[in-house]
Amino acid sequence: MVRQEFRLGVTMMATDRTVTVPGLARAVEERGFHSLYLPEHTHIPVSRDTPAPTGETELDEAYLRLPDPFVALAAAAAVTSRIQLGTGVALVAQHDPIVLAKQIATIDQLSGGRFVLGAGFGWNREEMADHGVAYGQRREVVREKVLAMQALWRDDVAAFDGEHVRLSPSWAWPKPVQQPRVRTLLGGGAGPRLFAHVAEWADGWIPIGGAGLAEAIPEMRKAVEAAGRDPDSVDVVPFGTLPSEGKLERYRDLGMGEVVLRLPPADLDSTKRTLDDFTRFLPA
Repeated sequence: MVRQEFRLGVTMMATDRTVTVPGLARAVEERGFHSLYLPEHTHIPVSRDTPAPTGETELDEAYLRLPDPFVALAAAAAVTSRIQLGTGVALVAQHDPIVLAKQIATIDQLSGGRFVLGAGFGWNREEMADHGVAYGQRREVVREKVLAMQALWRDDVAAFDGEHVRLSPSWAWPKPVQQPRVRTLLGGGAGPRLFAHVAEWADGWIPIGGAGLAEAIPEMRKAVEAAGRDPDSVDVVPFGTLPSEGKLERYRDLGMGEVVLRLPPADLDSTKRTLDDFTRFLPA
């Protein structure tokens, strides 16, 4: 594996009660971090039939109060010039892919090619059901929607014919600055199904935490190579990390080029203090 330049990004469950996303983005860029990622939930049904992903009895209130990440990242793009701006992760199955492709292409164009699509399959069954998405089909729905979006970003005349997505030959501009597609990272647990998706249509994998990475990364690389792609062209971006020198050095040794640190939801002053503390982990 090629050892890459090491960069640090951040993510926060920013809400209407925390620092604003533009304020957060400015603070992140001013301190020399590489990227900012925002999560997505369109809404949270009151029914709690789906357990909280953290394993806790109650779902953290931040899940209920997340802004639309695409609107928020567009606002962040307007007040920054360097940092990468991404979703971590967008619930692609819950979107119309034609509209989402247009939104992403527009943000990428306006930001000068700085958008990153972190995509996920989702965990909240009730949220998906309200969008008309069958939980058991979510992986294939995401696959087809991303492939259709990539056609819209790449082709002057784009078309797609799948089980879940059908697009007649169509024009769609603006095209994103990034070509042939916007950088796309896939979140999810390690395994053959996930790695097959990464190999087919993603530019990297977003694992939550670092457990098992030493064993999983070679399996992912095998899947990518079997698909006829260069394994070194596919990134692994550990996500939501609480930093320590030992942990980050381990990621460097594993060949990671980017690690995304977790910021607690907080106001601007508290967020700046945490970011100031995290700057000690930035590469010299």
